[in-house]
Parts: sequence; structure tokens; C-alpha cells
Amino acid sequence: MQGANRRYDLIPWAAQNAVHPVTRMEHGDGAYIFDSEGRKYLDFSAQLVNVNLGHGHAKVVRAIQEQAARLCYIGPHFTTEARDALGAKLAKIAPGDIATAFFTDSGSEANEIAMTIARLVTGRRKIMTRYRSYHGTTSGALSASGDPRRVAVGYEQPNVVRIFDPYCHRCSFKLSYPECGVHCAASVEEVIQREGPEQIAALLAEPMTAAAAGIDPPAEYFPMLRRICDRYGILLIADEVITGFGRTGKWFAMNHWDVVPDMITSAKGLTSGYVPMGVVLMRDHIARHFDDNWIPLGSTQTANPIACAAAVAALDAYEEDGLIENAAAMGVVLSDSLEELKRGHACISDVRSLGLLACVELVSDAETGEPLSAKFGHGDSIEWIKRRVLELGLEVRVSDHFILIGPPLCITAQEIAWAVTVLDEILTEVEGRLVQ
Repeated sequence: MQGANRRYDLIPWAAQNAVHPVTRMEHGDGAYIFDSEGRKYLDFSAQLVNVNLGHGHAKVVRAIQEQAARLCYIGPHFTTEARDALGAKLAKIAPGDIATAFFTDSGSEANEIAMTIARLVTGRRKIMTRYRSYHGTTSGALSASGDPRRVAVGYEQPNVVRIFDPYCHRCSFKLSYPECGVHCAASVEEVIQREGPEQIAALLAEPMTAAAAGIDPPAEYFPMLRRICDRYGILLIADEVITGFGRTGKWFAMNHWDVVPDMITSAKGLTSGYVPMGVVLMRDHIARHFDDNWIPLGSTQTANPIACAAAVAALDAYEEDGLIENAAAMGVVLSDSLEELKRGHACISDVRSLGLLACVELVSDAETGEPLSAKFGHGDSIEWIKRRVLELGLEVRVSDHFILIGPPLCITAQEIAWAVTVLDEILTEVEGRLVQ
């Protein structure tokens, strides 16, 4: 039935009345999900940009079933065949000398643990993050975020230092790329000097943001950050919770710039969202610190056998199905399609993409650049677009004045074309509302 009773649980990131009734989903197949009334939706967001393999991948489902029949749980102080295999596979695909994993239950926890590891290794306390960022829902990860959800909660932990973003479309410094010299990266050095280099343990950043405006950086950005961090002994942590495991057309997004961070945090695509799991991947010089030093971290479900088995199968499936290559190829199709969409709509001020992660930015006035949500008010415009896309059989994330796109990596050119046609129809309706 549609619209399950909201008395018994809360839908996250929502006022409950605004999302009632809630659609009940029954099953998924590839890039599609089906509700309890039999309606079919193209999943153009891979849910929370995590179902990278698509829904119902037989290899992963079978691995979960087989592991559950053998051993559902064992404490993290033991190892299993799946855990050993997963560590070896991750070391093989990770960039540079990253070869050691610490397994977690989620991306939020991975970022919490990475920040703690940075503090333990360096003996420093401060973490640098960006204003437009989202690193998770737990206390430390949310405190490190620049997302409005942090402000709404009204609490944050100390020792977080924020820097401005590589948001070329709305540059905080009012400069233009490339004449700016990538000032958003260069300015980080001054912040470090003013905060005290001896105080800063790590810089935590997403290669391309998703929830935070879908910002893709200039090519020089991360190489510059890598050099600045090295200059001051600061660890560089890449939050690849969303961008990891093929999302951008490479195993990890940092590969696009040939930058090896000191740690990579990830989750989501690690098991394609089939089982909760996250990971902190680290370079050898980080891992070796704990050869003779206690690591006071872990949880009941660290390296859960079912999660490890699902992750091993997922990594195999990415390779066997050619999904990393498909993400790269379909990323070009998606980028070209969105650029064409932009040319037909004045309400689109910018489109940004990296592989199969993309953002369409909406404005109410092309000349002033006023965000669309400022015109109608958040509740009106955004909730209307959310409802409308579902009515037309498309599932995509709409947040503030951004349409955030991240389909399963098995998406086809025909499916992308159909989804963009739906967006074209909706944006034509949006522009009709603007002139009313």
C-alpha cells in the first residue's frame, strides 16, 4: 500500500507532513525500482548515490546468502576468508601505496575514524574542511561538514577550520578561472599559517561534492592541495564516500588528478548499498604508526562477514560487468545531454559533472543568478519538483536549487536520453511557473 503510517518511524532529512504519503517500494531490477502499485521508476540517483551496481545484482545477492548460511557474525578481533579477500582487493585497486583498510559501518563513521586517526598519528587536533561539504550524520562528521544540516542541529565539535570551495560558478573570491590562479586552493596556505601549521592534523575534502552543490574542482586544485599539505606535514583525506568505486569513471575520483591522499574514506558503492559498510583506506606511513601504538577504535560490526562478502562480490562485479568503463563512457553521454538541456532552458545557470555524478543548478533569473528556491521558497518549488519527477516515473534527488544526478553505473545511453527528456518537460513547466 502507498503511504505507510508515519506514526511508527521518521523519514530522515524531512518534515514528516511534507513527505506524506511516502511511496512504498517493493523491488528493484537494474536501473529501475518498482512501487507497491506496480509503477516503474528509473532510478537516476542510485538512491543515495550508492546502488552503483544497480538493483538486484545476482552475484552480490548470492554472496550475501552464502555467507549468511556459513557465518553471519564474528567479532572484529577475528578474521574471515571474506575479510582477508576484501583487504587484498582494495589494496589492488587503491591509488599509490594505499594498502591498508580499517572497516566501518558507514561513511559517517569512516570520516569520524579517519579524523581520529589523523589526530593520533600527527599529535595535532584541528581538521580543515570546506564550507560546502557533507561528511556524515554523526556528531564529528556533521561538525566537519559545511552543510546546512550542521547549522540546523545547532551543535558542533571544536577544532574544525573551514576554507572556501572550488565553486567556480559562484566564486567566493569573485574571480574567474583560470586567471584566478586557482585562488581557492592557494588561499588555503594563508589559513594554515594563521591557524598554526603545528595545530592542523588533516585537510578533509570531497573530490566532487554531491549534496553540497555538486562542485567539481579545476584540474589544478587537488595537486595544489597535495603540495600545500606536504609542505606543512598535514594529512590529506579524500572523502570518497560517494565518488568511490567507479562513480566518476575511475575506481577513485582522486585518480583523475593523479593525487594520492594519505587516507581515503568510502562506503556506499563498496557494497553497492546492499549491506551497510564503510572503510578507511590508508597509506603505509599511516598504517605503520599502529604497529606499536594502540588503535583505540572499532565497533561491534567492524568487518562484519556478510558485509565483507558483499563487498568482495561487488568489486568483482564492477570488473566483470565493465562498469567502471561504462561509467566513463556514459559520463560523456550524460555531460553532453545536460549541456544540451542547459541550452534550452534559461532556468539552468550551470551544469557540472564528473563521470556519472552530475548537478543541474537552477535559477529564477538568468541575469541576476537568483537561486530558484529563493523565488518560490524552499517548500514550494523544491517539493513540487520532487513530486513531479516521481509522477513522470523518474527518481532523482532535488535539494535546494540543485538537481543531483548519480544513476547506477549500468545505465544506458537510451535511459539517460529518456531521463533528460523528463527533466526537459519539468523545467519547461518550471519556467511557465516563473512567468506567472
